[in-house]
Amino acid sequence: MLQIYNTLTKQKAPFKPLVEGHINMYVCGITVYDYCHIGHARVMVCFDVITRYLRSRGWNVNYVRNITDVDDKIIRRANENNETVEQLTERMIAAMHEDEDALSVLRPDQEPKATAHIDEIIALVSTLIEKDFAYPAANGDVYYRVEKFAEYGKLTNQNIDELRSGSRVAIDEAKESPLDFVLWKAVKPGEVSWESPWGAGRPGWHIECSAMSKCCLGDTFDIHGGGPDLPFPHHENEIAQSEAANGCAYANYWMHAGPVRVNSEKMSKSLDNFFTIRDVLGKYNPEVVRFFLARVHYRSYIDYSEESLKEARVMLERFYQSLNGMAGYEYSKEDADQVNISDFEQRFNAAMDDDFNTPKAVSVLFEMVNELNKLKKSSEAGAAAMAHKIAELGGIIGLLQQDPDAFLKGDDKEGEVDASAIEALIQQRTAAKGSKDYAESDRIRDVLAAQGVILKDSREGTSWFREG
Repeated sequence: MLQIYNTLTKQKAPFKPLVEGHINMYVCGITVYDYCHIGHARVMVCFDVITRYLRSRGWNVNYVRNITDVDDKIIRRANENNETVEQLTERMIAAMHEDEDALSVLRPDQEPKATAHIDEIIALVSTLIEKDFAYPAANGDVYYRVEKFAEYGKLTNQNIDELRSGSRVAIDEAKESPLDFVLWKAVKPGEVSWESPWGAGRPGWHIECSAMSKCCLGDTFDIHGGGPDLPFPHHENEIAQSEAANGCAYANYWMHAGPVRVNSEKMSKSLDNFFTIRDVLGKYNPEVVRFFLARVHYRSYIDYSEESLKEARVMLERFYQSLNGMAGYEYSKEDADQVNISDFEQRFNAAMDDDFNTPKAVSVLFEMVNELNKLKKSSEAGAAAMAHKIAELGGIIGLLQQDPDAFLKGDDKEGEVDASAIEALIQQRTAAKGSKDYAESDRIRDVLAAQGVILKDSREGTSWFREG
């Protein structure tokens, strides 16, 4: 049975969908004012793995991930660039999709934009005003009355009295309470805006997700996910808005990905340890980056470092080295049964059913690699069956779908010897061995090894791969 850790209840429990066999999931997406960074990649990959696995087990998943395409940062950046908000956001959305495609992140079923749901946002704010959970202020903004929602703080165990005592209000503050947050912002000079019953303006960040999730999934849905920085105040405010307006539970399960740290420090531009996805992909194979992100449990923090990525490369190489050359072999169901493939598959699924425990699932895949290497010496058909299942289970989490030989040879990077030069040196080495010039043969092997190219001799000839 699938077990999920629920941030709301602070415990792991069996998953029970609203509709048998169906899962409606909403994940807070990107604010598209800049290129996506490695923290965004973590959330993308986490929920992609979760979605892939659920579908592999027969669930009908409706995965919604929004795009925030209007907010303060976007407006400020567009002005700095001397371009429109739409020009900036469309460019950044295209870049985000490029990054996702490189990381083999499947597109969500729905990808609503905030600017396409202004009518729904205005309707939701109007409902909150009608129910006295919100009020228009003298400055033209509309605010949510936090203290009227009795359960405010339930997601993150925030005490409203402590929140109030820790807040400060400026003398000219238009809010009734320091805790109140904005639902609709009055337009300022040079800003994009829409007409509303309270004057021209634009939505606050929190109300956007409440409106978009309601539009795509209804008043109550199964899973709400997001990054580590969202539980407070963003998700807390979403709950307050949606449950006050709709009069029912918002999301039944809350899931949050863990943070990315850089050499054990918080990632920050001010610390000069901030990496965009494309920065990282310029140095590492995209599958290495995906494996690095996916092999750590989604709720755990992950430490980004050159050493961690090199380790991920070495681990992935081990998979592909074992799978290399296995595609052409045939096998039967009986061959698979004889090598206990079903036992490995059951343990893989059991790990993933336990709150998507990818570290344990990956460890099962490594056990299968060990078994594959043994079977290569005793059972060609059994080895083929094991290799097929390794690739199949790896595919469930978006891994091991490349041609092994192509992965091991890799793309030519700046500063690396290119593939044609490697092949030429291998031919020279083969000729040297043919003439029994073993000193020259060893010299060429050492030259390539010094450049991270490892040779592997067999009856069929010499193959090679790049060392991580």
